[in-house]
Amino acid sequence: MNTLRFNLNGQWVEEPTVAPTTTLLRYLRDVRGLSGTKEGCAEGDCGACTVAVAEAGPDGEARWRAVNACLVLLPMVQGKHVVTVEALRADAAHPAQLAMAKALGSQCGYCTPGIVMSLFEATYRDDLTQPWQLDDQLCGNLCRCTGYRPIREAAMAVAGTCPADRFQAALAAARPGSMQFRREADGRLFATPTTFDELWGLLDAHPDARFVVGGTDLSLEITKKFEVPAKLVSLEGLRELHTLREGAVHHLGSAVTIAALEAWSARRLPPLHRMVRYFAARQIKHRGTLGGNLCTASPIGDLAPALISLGATAVLRSRAGERRLPLEAFFVGYRKTALAPRELLAGVEVPALAPTTRAASYKVSKRRELDISAVSAGLLVEVDAANVVTATRLAYGGMAATPKRAAQAEAALLGRPWREDTVELAAQALARDFSPLSDHRGSAPYRALVAANLLRGFFDETKDVPQPALVPGHAATVLTAGEVRHG
Repeated sequence: MNTLRFNLNGQWVEEPTVAPTTTLLRYLRDVRGLSGTKEGCAEGDCGACTVAVAEAGPDGEARWRAVNACLVLLPMVQGKHVVTVEALRADAAHPAQLAMAKALGSQCGYCTPGIVMSLFEATYRDDLTQPWQLDDQLCGNLCRCTGYRPIREAAMAVAGTCPADRFQAALAAARPGSMQFRREADGRLFATPTTFDELWGLLDAHPDARFVVGGTDLSLEITKKFEVPAKLVSLEGLRELHTLREGAVHHLGSAVTIAALEAWSARRLPPLHRMVRYFAARQIKHRGTLGGNLCTASPIGDLAPALISLGATAVLRSRAGERRLPLEAFFVGYRKTALAPRELLAGVEVPALAPTTRAASYKVSKRRELDISAVSAGLLVEVDAANVVTATRLAYGGMAATPKRAAQAEAALLGRPWREDTVELAAQALARDFSPLSDHRGSAPYRALVAANLLRGFFDETKDVPQPALVPGHAATVLTAGEVRHG
């Protein structure tokens, strides 16, 4: 199939010639003349380009999800339903629009369409049970004029109301179709296989092709560097990679979105849930994936320290079969992984946590929301009946060229009582594990101090609750003593 076909504002459209590396934003504005979707940053930070896409959840039911149109390449909506702000007022104003107007939530209006589309998603969500979730719903939408109080009031008015309107009815018919797509011309390729046999054939013919799934990182090459990747193979159509399986060893598929992982891990893996809560804005979490975050091999990638501390195993797959290796061994250098040519990360296996295992993850950044880590950590300790440390995994990001375990600090803990003086020895040993760099996110002394303080704080936080979840009114992954006691 070399013709793109998707539903746009209630009408099926076909596009046989539009370049597959065209972003959804540019297509809406330049090809369809739908200028309500604005371009602000073109990198997923401002939310002005937010649109809604009907995506299937873990239960197979379609739901409206807000995404950044500037980061979505057109083949990524193959077979799906897309709604822009223009569709909201076909007959009467949508409740999200009315709520914004009533709360006086708009001044210049540039950011307003994107905010309305985030409110549009919130209108049909049935899981908005905590006040902080409204902040999370809107943290990917910037407004420089109005201020956020009236916008939040609008969100409170519509969130979870789930009106029985045409958009709710449309979801019943919005089950995504096949994403299968292939277009090859003039030495360029974009393909979305839907079976592994098809994938292996593509890689045999195009061993130099690059993988893409959510596009939240790769799309920046197009929007910011103005480059056009020559050969892209999307793994998004391989349904097996979207799997989340619970068991003695949990299986997390590499194409699972961060939003799905966040909802799934809240009860099953609280330490991981703490990290994905502050991973990015909701629009990014709807597109970013577990595998994409790991395969960029960034030293400040959010998922790696948390998963390494949990004893995760990387599952790699090629035509020859599967192989497994500890996740910390997956990162072999700065932005380099252990993946061989024509091999992909199929998923990650994580052992279920024993109730007594002490584990948590932390992210320290300059902003509370939508920011890159200066230092991150995943910390895990197991003790016996005599309170002696029997196992530990202390993993850090932002402290070296790769996400890395603190071997010296771990050795300082093993076989010793789990108490403050032992933790202090381990905190001091971190200086032998890492020689961090200074950059605009933090100086080397700052990073070293933060890393040590996270270990000290981990000891305090897990005294009474081995795997503490974020309290309802949390402001970060690092909890204060008062939050720990009273949360």
